[in-house]
Amino acid sequence: MNKSILTAGAAAMMVTLMTSTNLQAAPAVATTAANPLLAEWTGPNGGVPAFDKAKVADFKPAIEAGIDSQLKEIDAIANNAAAPTFDNVFVPLEKAGRPLSRALAVFFIYSSNLSSPEFQKVEEELMPKLAAAQDKLIQNAKLFARIDAVYNSPAKAKLTAEQQRLVWKYWTDFAQAGAKLSEADKATLSTYNQKLAGLYTKFAQNQLADEENYALVLDSKDQLKGLTTEQIDAAAADATAHKLPGKWRIANTRSAMEPFITYSTDRALREKGWRMWISRGDNGNANDNNATVVEILKVRAQKAKLLGYPTYAHWHLADTMAKTPDNAMNLLMRAWKPAVAQVHADVAEMQKIASVDKLTIEPWDYRFYAEKLRKAKYDLDLGEVKPYLQLDHVREAMFMAAGKLYGYSFTKVDGLPVYHPDVSVYEVKDKAGKHVGYWYFDPLARAGKQSGAWMNAYREQSRIDADIPTIVSNNSNFIPGSAGQPTTISWDDAETMFHEFGHALHGLSANTTYPSLSGTNTARDFVEFPSQVNENWFSTPEVQAMLVNAKGEPIPADLLAKIKRAKTFNQGFSVVETQASAIVDMKLHLAGGVPIDPKAFEKATLTEIGMPKEIVMRHRIPQFGHIFAGEGYAAGYYGYLWAEVLATDAYEAFGEAGSPYDPGTAKRFHDTILSVGNTVDPAQAFRNFRGRDPKVAAWLRHEGFPVTEE
Repeated sequence: MNKSILTAGAAAMMVTLMTSTNLQAAPAVATTAANPLLAEWTGPNGGVPAFDKAKVADFKPAIEAGIDSQLKEIDAIANNAAAPTFDNVFVPLEKAGRPLSRALAVFFIYSSNLSSPEFQKVEEELMPKLAAAQDKLIQNAKLFARIDAVYNSPAKAKLTAEQQRLVWKYWTDFAQAGAKLSEADKATLSTYNQKLAGLYTKFAQNQLADEENYALVLDSKDQLKGLTTEQIDAAAADATAHKLPGKWRIANTRSAMEPFITYSTDRALREKGWRMWISRGDNGNANDNNATVVEILKVRAQKAKLLGYPTYAHWHLADTMAKTPDNAMNLLMRAWKPAVAQVHADVAEMQKIASVDKLTIEPWDYRFYAEKLRKAKYDLDLGEVKPYLQLDHVREAMFMAAGKLYGYSFTKVDGLPVYHPDVSVYEVKDKAGKHVGYWYFDPLARAGKQSGAWMNAYREQSRIDADIPTIVSNNSNFIPGSAGQPTTISWDDAETMFHEFGHALHGLSANTTYPSLSGTNTARDFVEFPSQVNENWFSTPEVQAMLVNAKGEPIPADLLAKIKRAKTFNQGFSVVETQASAIVDMKLHLAGGVPIDPKAFEKATLTEIGMPKEIVMRHRIPQFGHIFAGEGYAAGYYGYLWAEVLATDAYEAFGEAGSPYDPGTAKRFHDTILSVGNTVDPAQAFRNFRGRDPKVAAWLRHEGFPVTEE
């Protein structure tokens, strides 16, 4: 499952830019008032983005004007003659850059969802400029001196805990980003950051091009054997949408290609589709990402050394829960060993079935024979459940679970501007009927949209001026059903919806004063924790009772029983393919920028750790957008596993209380985890919920692996 908070391009700049996303009304800036992207958001509940007024041609002048306006605000804070205090340094910093933030919110939505050739040209030009603007902010010596003065002042002890956390965050972010460097080194760092910004954009655009320009087009019904009716209908609809009448199109996206190679009985086509999917960014064409990867790694290593760290991995983990690469690698290898052992055991059983077909299992066969083994061991074919997983029903089940747990209600709102007809908007209220925020939902694949699934915050909740509610979104890439037919999704895709909705609930539950500490603005290896927890409610009886087919029939009880019995089946595969990517990510960034051949490095690393030959890493290096289309997950892909350990331990608290919907446990989780954002150290936040530090044993039990000593 391709799970992330933001698409890679957006994540890159959300990390790079320290602009406030507290987008409530602010005094108009005369130089920017004419551009609709910079204008205050109007409408109900603090206003909403004016997508109906957005034009690609407006982005460049809007962002350039917004940068200029923000830097003037920063200079005013830095040059204030009064002694530095929390109120004259950090409060105005939280308010600075609002026009720019409004423009960037829409800009990144276009980058992720409407990336046309026209937009890509603008993006290529603006990303280095945004990086340069960030450097000017970070490298403002007078500004950092004022931040440092408050950080080291005895008066800091008189601030509230949240205010002290905000001071710590600013000081840490600035120091880690080079605020203490000499002027010469700051200039060098700025050249690195601008170069990286351009390289990240290039990587993301190349990956998108290979996803859009390649597809498996089928000419005959004979080529569709093994596929479900829903898959066939979706492939026909996709072909029609791409002006290929009478054909069937399997898009080069995970939601389309993985089900195809799972169920297609045509081995040659499985191999063709599999190779197409794993070769994104690695086709030796104009979109090849190998050279871009090498350059990114080199510049990142130079940047880390300039900042005083031995490797980029050490720099990037300094403010995470893991703290060091060694801690992250220790957890990865602890998960790796039992997972590999389980894969070998599963393959041995699968090979018995494959031998009847007189073949040896290759990577393009793995999912196909895993399903055959699932059928043999548990009489379960997950394709049987897909008719019950209608997209609309899964969405309503998510709403129900959030209502039972946290008292939220979701009501569709018509008439608000959206950036594409596929997008719908829901108002979220709490149990008292108070407005909490808006949730935008964009579930379907289309040209110009990055693959995968993610959550965005268009605006963070805050109370810095007034009580400002959040606006969040969930985005996916499901292939729509044929005309008049519902869109159905796989079991894994439904779990992914609950995962991404967990991020949205994290944002919607925010209850902080300062936007920089609100919602999902937490440590990268903590932020996946609430979303991982939320996956668990997909499997509860209350949710599954809502999943009905076109006739209104619920999932049969015997089918659900089979799914429950097979809960840990194939978990070895899931862990191995994901953690292989995490291990390669970490080793790439521990290499210190030594020139590599990405293909050779990938092969050598996987051989070294004993990667089963029947599996490839979930994200091969040339298509690993999480780590090369931005910095959010670079040397940080381990964070999914770290968060899974937190999540499985936390969810056991509900079991200990007797129900996954236990009101007291849900309230404690909301109050100690979901609502606090980054106002509390993440390790302490977990202790506040669980009463202790997390234990790996819960994760091992969840995966069906032997439980070892902590």
